[in-house]
Amino acid sequence: MTSSNVAYDRSYNSAAGKPRGVFANSGASSGSARNAEEAARACAAAFGAHKAAGANAASRNGGASTQESASRALSVSAAMQLAKGALEGVTVCLVGEISELSNKPGYKAVYFTVKDKSASLPCMMWNNRFRAAGVQVAVGQLVELTGRFTLYAAKGRMNFDVFSLAPVGEGQLRLQVANLARKLSAEGLADPARKLPLPAYPLTIGLVTSPRGDAVHDVLRTLRRRFPVARVLFSGVAVEGPQAPAGIVEGMRAVVHAGAEVVLVVRGGGSYEDLMPFNDEFLARMIVKCPVPVVTGIGHEPDTSIADMVADVRASTPTAAAEAVSPARENLDALFGARRGSLDTCVRRAIEGSAAQVGRIASRPVFCDPNALLAVSAQGVDLYADRLARALPASLDRDRAQVDRLRERLGSALPNALTLDVAAVQRQRERLTQALSQVLDPPTSQTQRARERLVRVMPLGCERQRVALDHDQRRLRAVGCQLLEPFRRQAGLSAAQLDALSPLSVLGRGYSIARDGDGDVVKSVEQAKPGQPLDVTVSDGVLECSVSGVRRAGVDDIA
Repeated sequence: MTSSNVAYDRSYNSAAGKPRGVFANSGASSGSARNAEEAARACAAAFGAHKAAGANAASRNGGASTQESASRALSVSAAMQLAKGALEGVTVCLVGEISELSNKPGYKAVYFTVKDKSASLPCMMWNNRFRAAGVQVAVGQLVELTGRFTLYAAKGRMNFDVFSLAPVGEGQLRLQVANLARKLSAEGLADPARKLPLPAYPLTIGLVTSPRGDAVHDVLRTLRRRFPVARVLFSGVAVEGPQAPAGIVEGMRAVVHAGAEVVLVVRGGGSYEDLMPFNDEFLARMIVKCPVPVVTGIGHEPDTSIADMVADVRASTPTAAAEAVSPARENLDALFGARRGSLDTCVRRAIEGSAAQVGRIASRPVFCDPNALLAVSAQGVDLYADRLARALPASLDRDRAQVDRLRERLGSALPNALTLDVAAVQRQRERLTQALSQVLDPPTSQTQRARERLVRVMPLGCERQRVALDHDQRRLRAVGCQLLEPFRRQAGLSAAQLDALSPLSVLGRGYSIARDGDGDVVKSVEQAKPGQPLDVTVSDGVLECSVSGVRRAGVDDIA
């Protein structure tokens, strides 16, 4: 291998491992952009080094070798290989505007041309590197390229083999995002202790993303497959442009107010500039203030934004975000199976325990023999019934015998008692006759004295009695009037009430009373039938009437 090839291998390997914007040891200075003139100077320096190496080899071989090599001509292939080896040892970073672009399906690389005001450079980038860069390029876009020059010997064309590609200004954007990330981390917004845990089985899931991207279909497809019972509240917003952060915040607010238990903020892949709305400070602080957990799935696996940093859960892709908030159907089946087994075991144990308890209760004598509970009482009833059956006839016989004895005694004693009473009455009559004869026939002198005494005393006694009688009569009249007045008033009030309640008073006011043949008062038309005789009592007599018809009257008729 020649010295130029060794230099190429060393410079390529070192350049591949260095970060974007750093030159290899080919002699070019480091910087964020290089123009075509600097690339030409680097190529000239490489050619000069190659010539110096050839001159040194000739001097070692002697002057004859120098003259021989100077006079010898190279073939076209050898010249192209010499030029290719010199070019491929140069790795540069340059900035240019894309003027042509060819990215056709089936090609192994993407071909495009970059230019500035005075030069253009054809470029090629292998598909694996282009996909890893994640940049959507277009004609007229200003890009920053890192790569090496190469020569296609078959056609004699020089190309620029691109290692990495990024829009111009991405380095400044990354610096701004890094500064914001450090600021929010210092405030504790990225602290895991602050983040909310995800609900195990959210039945209402909020989705905030673009309605026209693939991310919404990936999320809905994943949720439908894994957790179809969940209800999705979708808010379609713009995910690119300067107004995207405010729209995403409004979408989050809408789904939270609608009852979302967790919010998914997702979008598909894109360039670093396309993902800049998710590096917005306002959006990050609104994610922190969200009352429900927020799951982000932005871009692809290597893409990380400020929104991912402050979100409660960061998923690598929208599909992974949907999987993070939804339990897998297989896990649910396993969980339900385990719960069903536990429930079956618990129910079986409960049934077995209840069956054992029922068995123990059923084995008790009171349930085995229905007569055991009332056996003692039944025997007592039988014993008392037997004693009563024996005691009642004997007691009746004793009472009957005693009644017979008393009847006999009464029959024998009654005639003797009547005889004794007749004799006693006769004796009392005789004694009364004697006493009356003595009282009715007093001595004449005694009677005379008593009469004279009575004549003297009677007028004075009669006068005193008359005076006392007059005094008592006056008092009696006064007290009688006082006693009779309340009763007189009460009698008058009762008489008035009795007169008001008297049927005769009612009849005197023009009303009448109808009675049927049994004397019952007819109070309703339902008690009378056509042709039925009625006695109608009025104030001065009774009218004998017959019902010719029945008509139920209303309130107006009665009045």
